[in-house]
Amino acid sequence: MTSLLGSNQTSRSQLVVVGNGMVGHHFIEQLIELGGLDEYDITVFGEEVNLAYDRVHLSDYFNGATAEDLAMTTSDYYLNHGVTFYTNTRVIALDREQKLVLIEDGEAVSYDKLVLATGSYPFVPPIPGHQRENTFVYRTLDDLDAIKACADKVKTGTVVGGGLLGLEAANALKNLGLETSVVEFAPRLMPVQLDETGGAVLKEMIEGLGVSVLTATATNDIVDGEQAYHRMNFAGGDFLETDLILFSAGIRPRDELARQSELEIGERGGIVINNQCITSDADIYAIGECALWEGRIYGLVAPGYTMAKTAAGHLMRNVGAAFTGADMSTKLKLLGCDVGSIGDAHAISQGARSFIYQDQVNQEYRKLVVSEDGKKVIGAVLVGDNSYYDTLLQYYLNGIDLPEQAQSLILPASNGESVGLGVDALPAAASICSCHNVTKQDISDAVASGAMSVADVKGATKAATGCGGCAALLKKVVDNELTALGVEVSTDICEHFPFTRQDLYNLVKVEGIKSFKALLDKHGKGHGCEICKPAVGSILASVWNDYVLTNDHISLQDTNDRFLANMQKDGTYSIVPRIPGGEITPEKLIVIGEVAKDYKLYTKITGGQRIDLFGATLAQLPEIWKRLIDAGFETGQAYGKSVRTVKSCVGSTWCRYGVNDSVGMAIKIENRYKGLRSPHKLKFAVSGCTRECAEAQSKDIGVIATEGGWNLYVCGNGGMKPRHADLFATDLDDETLIRYIDRVLMFYVKTADRLQRTSVWMDGLEGGLDYLKDVVINDSLGLGDELEQQMSHVVDTFQCEWKTTVNDEKALKTFRQFVNYDGTDENVVFVQERDQIRPATEDEKYELIAKAV
Repeated sequence: MTSLLGSNQTSRSQLVVVGNGMVGHHFIEQLIELGGLDEYDITVFGEEVNLAYDRVHLSDYFNGATAEDLAMTTSDYYLNHGVTFYTNTRVIALDREQKLVLIEDGEAVSYDKLVLATGSYPFVPPIPGHQRENTFVYRTLDDLDAIKACADKVKTGTVVGGGLLGLEAANALKNLGLETSVVEFAPRLMPVQLDETGGAVLKEMIEGLGVSVLTATATNDIVDGEQAYHRMNFAGGDFLETDLILFSAGIRPRDELARQSELEIGERGGIVINNQCITSDADIYAIGECALWEGRIYGLVAPGYTMAKTAAGHLMRNVGAAFTGADMSTKLKLLGCDVGSIGDAHAISQGARSFIYQDQVNQEYRKLVVSEDGKKVIGAVLVGDNSYYDTLLQYYLNGIDLPEQAQSLILPASNGESVGLGVDALPAAASICSCHNVTKQDISDAVASGAMSVADVKGATKAATGCGGCAALLKKVVDNELTALGVEVSTDICEHFPFTRQDLYNLVKVEGIKSFKALLDKHGKGHGCEICKPAVGSILASVWNDYVLTNDHISLQDTNDRFLANMQKDGTYSIVPRIPGGEITPEKLIVIGEVAKDYKLYTKITGGQRIDLFGATLAQLPEIWKRLIDAGFETGQAYGKSVRTVKSCVGSTWCRYGVNDSVGMAIKIENRYKGLRSPHKLKFAVSGCTRECAEAQSKDIGVIATEGGWNLYVCGNGGMKPRHADLFATDLDDETLIRYIDRVLMFYVKTADRLQRTSVWMDGLEGGLDYLKDVVINDSLGLGDELEQQMSHVVDTFQCEWKTTVNDEKALKTFRQFVNYDGTDENVVFVQERDQIRPATEDEKYELIAKAV
């Protein structure tokens, strides 16, 4: 690096930024927006090879995201704005008297104003052995590259630290295929955000996903292991052996430059700043995780962004620019588990009172903390269901008076919907995006200025571009503002496709598009998301009926479809062979019994007259299914948005009241529609008489035998909002019944929204049931033949996905216990207790191992 002394000699002041992380870059963006380029020459130094990138979504790097995907800026952006930038360059000292920044190679640059955005470093407890090989921290892309390289060669990994970053790191290790453990010194997970009960519920949920959790556990030292690379010896004599250790036990401020230059430092570290983010030197600012305001370090990105905006505003002589603290409420999905924390989650405020709701069956816990007079929300804890978060946060942030029955805000409503707070009830000053301090008024102003979509509003305000937790609320506010202006609200499926699901279905069908990539290249933008990927995957399966685990399709599937089995709460999987109409031979029953006995599976007769086998591990799925397929079974597709089951009574074959062969019709229907993928799951039933023993009137498709033929009922369903099916047609012969069902189902597949049940779909049709009758029975749209042909294609191209899988060596690799090893680890033990299968505890594992030795 050449000397910087004397560079940028212009009439503008010299501004140097040390640190090019998220907060440092946000400061530069803010200063540019405020016209700072007219007054300052900006130079920024970053220690990493990469320019600023998104650390909030760092774990996406393990899920296929690249450094380019995470990048928050480009060299072109800096060059186009005249910003001088240096990567892979460390500042080692400050000379405050001469106003110089000293670089590690001995060169220097002068400054008039200096901004320290040096961030923090991961705290590694001084445990003897913490510097051994195969020990890591979770902070940078380089750290992640090193973790990935190690994970390719080992089987087990342990995270030291059960806070926010620790659980994120645990998720990363699990995604890398490692048997994962978490060791936390505190008595519960996430001790800052969660109370004792919330931490216990989260622990139970995470352990149910196959991650071992040890709380109230102190590590004495780390030494060589006997079965693994490391042995972690705990206080009290217990130990844990693991191949990889990842420390995520908190952060410490990077304040070494400030210490060296004798800026004021807090007792426990951190650069002391005032409300304008100015340090003890009037020409030096500090922002982000290196800064200490009112004795507190803020470890989230939102407060750092507010500091950046404050410092930029003060530099541009905005006298009102001030940092006066920040809300530390958080909404996260950790290891697939919803967690939310708002305000005084521990109810330590004077006079605080709490409402608590706990559902142990569904692993949900909610606590609402209110003021002494019961009128205001002052805190909340949510574990297991974050759908209540946005409403509670707005009550908290805006001081909105609580309803008379405040507990209703955390209780499930009788109709299955939680009590929400309408967007109209939010004041203009309501904070919608805390990361970028975007208010409802800011969004209203953006819409009034021409922002006609969520994407436009994001571009104008940066709302939902930080952590992304406010995205759902942002859409509600934008839609509300557009509606108020008389603008038709966009029905785009997501920001990557300017189309509805129905539009995408038509594009796939008409243009013969066979993959997500082809659809994205031709009609979309970006990389896709968790909304459009599974939606397109469903459409492709509905139209072409291809094998879902091909290279083109596997990345579109969720966990259940990806492994062709439903994951259960303990991390094992269930197996549901198809039993059309509930009819089964003794020979097949014996095979199911033998399989259940050999693999120690819990068995259950389902409400749909199938046999569910619970407790299979991932690696066992192919071998179990091979035995079932050899015995003549097919996949029941219980994991898919597809036809699940066709329930039936015994009908006229056995029942003295039966007027038609309900079993035969149920088998015929199930075998016809068993390969159909749809926007949501489908359940059928056939009753042999009007006594309705098969409960056909609560199904998506219900058939009831009459003396004149069959009565057809459509669009009913159970679940959160039970709805009776509507009578569609009466006294149908077999052929007409099948034709009408073909048309109803394919019209639903063609026109429904993503994840929309048949009942909601029909209610949303203009004209409802009468319109559907007109389309299907009277063929008012002229689609009858086309719909029947499409269904015939589905029937003709059916394949048992498990039969295809067990005969495909490449597909079978998905089901290995370890991504980089064909064998299994016998130390991973599941034990049976009260007819339930659960992962073995650590004590049970060691006892079993000891017995084996």
